Amino acid sequence: MRVLLKASMNTEKANDAIRSGKMPQMMEEALGNIKPEAAYFTLDHGVRTAYLVVDLQDSSQMPAMGEPFFLDLGAEIDMTPVMNADDLQKGLSQLR
Repeated sequence: MRVLLKASMNTEKANDAIRSGKMPQMMEEALGNIKPEAAYFTLDHGVRTAYLVVDLQDSSQMPAMGEPFFLDLGAEIDMTPVMNADDLQKGLSQLR
């Protein structure tokens, strides 16, 4: 199942990671492990936020996806099921 992972990072922990020069490596490792279909980075409600689209094969993958953001960046995490256009077409075709 495709999910949208939203990681809203704690400002102080993210600032520390940037100041120490560790943020690029932390992001590279997290993205390398998670292997998102897409990754976007922005501000949401005034905090650094990552939006990752991930194909979740099993719910047991959830801890591995969230923990790097929890441990390293004190992030708040949301995971929401999402569809792409093909998924939507497939779902709508079942309504007939």
